[in-house]
Amino acid sequence: MTGRLDTTGRPLPLTHVGVDRAAHHRLDEAWLAAAWSHPTTRVFVVSGGQVLVQDTEDGRTELVMTPAFDAPETEMHRYFLGIDPADGVRYFALQKDTLPGRMDEVARPAGLREVGGLLDPLQAALMVHAVALENWQRLHRFCSRCGERTVIAAAGHIRRCPACGAEHYPRTDPAVIMLVTDEEDRALLGRQVHWPEGRFSTLAGFVEPGESIEAAVRREVLEEAGVVVGEVEYVASQPWPFPSSLMLGFMARATSSTITVDGEEIHEARWFSREDLRTAFESGEVLPPFGISIAARLIELWYGKPLPRPGGLPQ
Repeated sequence: MTGRLDTTGRPLPLTHVGVDRAAHHRLDEAWLAAAWSHPTTRVFVVSGGQVLVQDTEDGRTELVMTPAFDAPETEMHRYFLGIDPADGVRYFALQKDTLPGRMDEVARPAGLREVGGLLDPLQAALMVHAVALENWQRLHRFCSRCGERTVIAAAGHIRRCPACGAEHYPRTDPAVIMLVTDEEDRALLGRQVHWPEGRFSTLAGFVEPGESIEAAVRREVLEEAGVVVGEVEYVASQPWPFPSSLMLGFMARATSSTITVDGEEIHEARWFSREDLRTAFESGEVLPPFGISIAARLIELWYGKPLPRPGGLPQ
């Protein structure tokens, strides 16, 4: 991540790099077995994109983790996520069909959109990694070359075909997300057709085969809003496992200002001055993008400070 998003004093959610993924250990079965049995190792369960979390008495939200010897039994769906370089703790995730029950009734199931911005950066990064692996594992059980059922390898990071020998790796789809401004330094925000009334955010779209990311920014803005874009500047990236994207954030400068929405993806798009946006947010006319999304940070980069909320309270 670049330093461009540090202007608000808040880190970009889901992008913490403090976990050493230690990929060189994924094929070392002896090391993995020793790491699993180590008393400091911590494990959590992921199921359907959700994990168990608990709210602490001091107001924090934490992943429910257990030592490996207390974890539910599973051999095939055990994923090594990495090592905390600060204290050497190894982390694993277990993929299960359902989350385990909790006798204390304190823990609750939650997805990334709900708690990604509440967890501490290390735990958020672990959850992103686990959710992305689980989704890929569930959707890619058969070999795309010959159709045979594949088997898990490399601590959850490869699926091998026993029939033809092909190896399949987790898929990540690059997508561009951009805050477009015009000559008056107004920001272009749009509302997707399936969003609730008032929800506006930056434009975004997937990179097509054979296309540069800068060209994707210009094409998506033109297709969705009819606005021509000139200068494009990369800002930061964010993993977005909904289900398997990598969001590439940009600031872009429009060379035209007439808006013509496509009506298929974007239902409405508008230019906002900073004062327009402040008034719309505080009145509730416009709802801000989800807090964990890079979209909110791109808008804040242009806005100059954290976005206001209804009633004038900062996020």
